[in-house]
Amino acid sequence: QAPLVESGGGLVRAGGSLRLSCAASGSFFSTYCIGWFRQTPGKEREFVAAINWSGGSTYNFDSVKGRFTISRDNAKKTVDLQMNDLEPEDSAVYSCAVSAFISRRSTDYSNWGQGTQVTVSS
Repeated sequence: QAPLVESGGGLVRAGGSLRLSCAASGSFFSTYCIGWFRQTPGKEREFVAAINWSGGSTYNFDSVKGRFTISRDNAKKTVDLQMNDLEPEDSAVYSCAVSAFISRRSTDYSNWGQGTQVTVSS
């Protein structure tokens, strides 16, 4: 199974929005949960959001609830993370990965992508 590919990162001012996308090339995509994590230098990966195989169940980290929304399109094999009202503390490398179940633990995920940098200026 090929790793996932993230896109959509960039530089934005506080209060702005970005939409990240996670794309897969394998036929396995629609049967797995997808999770978004973020990481800053010197820190462990932090769970952001996850979505189950059908898109009917989502789970967000407390600090992003009401600001970030995860969604998926199995026909396009993509999972998007819409990020609104961004804060400087949201700056990180954002990565996506697959899991057999929704989890906030990075060790439950595999097929990590390279990540996409999000920088929020104050």
